[in-house]
Amino acid sequence: MENNYPLAVVGTVAIDHVETPFGRRERAFGGSASYFSYAASFFTPVSLVAVVGNDFPEEFRKVLEERPIDLSHLERSNGKTLRDGRDKALH
Repeated sequence: MENNYPLAVVGTVAIDHVETPFGRRERAFGGSASYFSYAASFFTPVSLVAVVGNDFPEEFRKVLEERPIDLSHLERSNGKTLRDGRDKALH
């Protein structure tokens, strides 16, 4: 029996700040729902449910649009997108 329903992914879509011994990135595309949706879309259609702020870069959205990911539930709200990692340096 074929499943015609997309996989619903609910979680965070974020702007990450990452620092490792090899370099630093201030505005990286992040969030667990982002990565999971992208990976899962190679195997099944995905519907992403998340909230981002007004500052969410359009180029990050375009990364998700490259795959069969339904973004109709990626809501843009007033305020800032979740940011993670500013205090998490890996040395």
